[in-house]
Amino acid sequence: MTSISTPRGPAGSPAGGPAPDGPPGPGGGPEPSLSFPRDRQERHKLTALQGLAALSLDAMASVAYGPEAIVLVLAVAGSAGLGYTLPVTLAIAALLVVLVASYRQVIAAFPDGGGSYAVARRHLGRRTSLTAAASLVLDYVLNVAVSVTAGVAALTSAFPSLYDDRLPLCLGVLVLVTAVNLRGIVNSAKAFILPTAVFVGSILTLIAVGLFRSAPVSTEAAAGHASVLGENTTTVGALLLLKAFASGCSALTGVEAVANAVPSFRAPAARRAQHTEIALGALLGVMLIGLSILIGRFHLQPVEGVTVLAQLADASLGHNWGFYVVQFATVVLLALAANTSFGGLPVLMSLLARDNYLPHVFRLKADREVHRHGVVALAAVAALLLLFSGGDTNTLVPLFAIGVFVGFTICQAGMVIHWRAGRAPGWARKALLNGLGAVLTGVSALVVTATKFTEGAWLIVIALPALVVLFERVHRAYGRIDERIGLGRVPEAPHRDRSLVIVPVSHLSRLTCEAVNAAVSLGDEVRAVTVTHTDPEDREAARALRRDWELWNPGVDLVELHSEHRRIGRPVSEYVRRVYKYHPNTRVTVLIPEVEPDRWWQRVLQNQRGAVLAHAVRRDTEAVICRLRFRLADPEQRPGRTDED
Repeated sequence: MTSISTPRGPAGSPAGGPAPDGPPGPGGGPEPSLSFPRDRQERHKLTALQGLAALSLDAMASVAYGPEAIVLVLAVAGSAGLGYTLPVTLAIAALLVVLVASYRQVIAAFPDGGGSYAVARRHLGRRTSLTAAASLVLDYVLNVAVSVTAGVAALTSAFPSLYDDRLPLCLGVLVLVTAVNLRGIVNSAKAFILPTAVFVGSILTLIAVGLFRSAPVSTEAAAGHASVLGENTTTVGALLLLKAFASGCSALTGVEAVANAVPSFRAPAARRAQHTEIALGALLGVMLIGLSILIGRFHLQPVEGVTVLAQLADASLGHNWGFYVVQFATVVLLALAANTSFGGLPVLMSLLARDNYLPHVFRLKADREVHRHGVVALAAVAALLLLFSGGDTNTLVPLFAIGVFVGFTICQAGMVIHWRAGRAPGWARKALLNGLGAVLTGVSALVVTATKFTEGAWLIVIALPALVVLFERVHRAYGRIDERIGLGRVPEAPHRDRSLVIVPVSHLSRLTCEAVNAAVSLGDEVRAVTVTHTDPEDREAARALRRDWELWNPGVDLVELHSEHRRIGRPVSEYVRRVYKYHPNTRVTVLIPEVEPDRWWQRVLQNQRGAVLAHAVRRDTEAVICRLRFRLADPEQRPGRTDED
């Protein structure tokens, strides 16, 4: 057998037919899918502004906990340690510049999306690309859970009476965000533009007003709360600064989301995605540096029960309506930051399904350009995490951000190889920039894993290779399917075999008549079979059926299959096996007639004999199964419809 390639017709379509729009089939071939006009497809994709709202919520919301993560680490060194907040933030901002510049190039080089997975797949090999994909999957799932729990935690801090209802609130927010995304990513982007604008505007206003103040205008938010400064202060050493840098890098989660979801943008998709990435980096950098400057200017100290961002709003704007606007905007954005994952992970899962590393169902799209199965799978796993944590943010935070640093490092290393291989003008400078980013993010990943290992990071250390193993097992399964069906090889010349159609019957009716009509149209020979049990009532029913059959005289033999037990599936499958034994070159089709009710609820009235028969024959034989649907709703139309399994 030789390998083949499909001849192409006009516009890239296979000769003799339209271009397949669907994903690979079980063996890698195309599956049928709905096709839509190009303008309708574009209408359900993102503009740059919508992309900023839909894909940047994770990164934007991280300013609520990124600076605080730095302050909490440096607080063990007392006031002297807090003085290094701005230098550490500037280092993180420098890394942010490197990442934005790198992912801008990733978007141009890999316009089909996938981010670090796509880079690693081309330049670092299969195993490394799967590690990158697994790290992104973990980060996206954890981002949903952490964002939802953090938003609900902020809400319960403002309204303590809701504290005991954290888990139902978390699940309610998750259901709401999932429902919005099932409506389409454009609809979700439009829904989130306003809260994103309010949050960014309030933070920038806080920073602008604070820069003109020499002292806090109010400290009411922190009044009466105990300070968490270290009593036995330590010296500010390299290890402490490195740990603060690694903790603060949690503010960089979400930077990669735009590169992962490039196909979600309107044409020209790559250019719009690049503009979105630059805008995201600029806004995030300004907010991080501005908040760090205010922390030093107001000499803020971390206290129990009050976030650093709340203290900054209090010090800059006063304990008035401006303070509550900042807090409310933070609550909303943290709760909605999960939308970043719903925009990026389904696209990544689609790419993995295309490469046979996930089930192909994740490749399918709904009528609003939504990877619906990916959205639902993400929501289901996130719900399990919420149930596991009881809606507690602190249970999930130690697991967060490790995966994204692994993806950052792999992506940066892959881009170094990309520049070296292409050797375009300026490649050395670009490779140096990516190499520096790989070193910085790699060190951060190691530090975060080591410092949070006992706090739950060990789970990520186990889950990451487990996901890689899962991807490989799915890939091997598809490989075996491809081998068995001979995908990509010229098959033998078609030949005609004797065809036998078997029709299971239990009584005479219009349904039986339609089944026999369909059977004689399909096969060279037709046999009706009925299962007879040993009790007198069933034997009498069998004799009545035989008598009616002879009176009807359809020209088709009725074969009685005797069974000592009240089974219908096994006797039919055993009869099919006997046919194969004595007539090995016969093509056997089992045609199962079934009533399709007029109303969906009437399905519970059916005896499910057809499903039992189909399962038994499929499990025990190689016969083709056809299930004839007899419609009750519209007698004017052709009453039968055959679905071939």
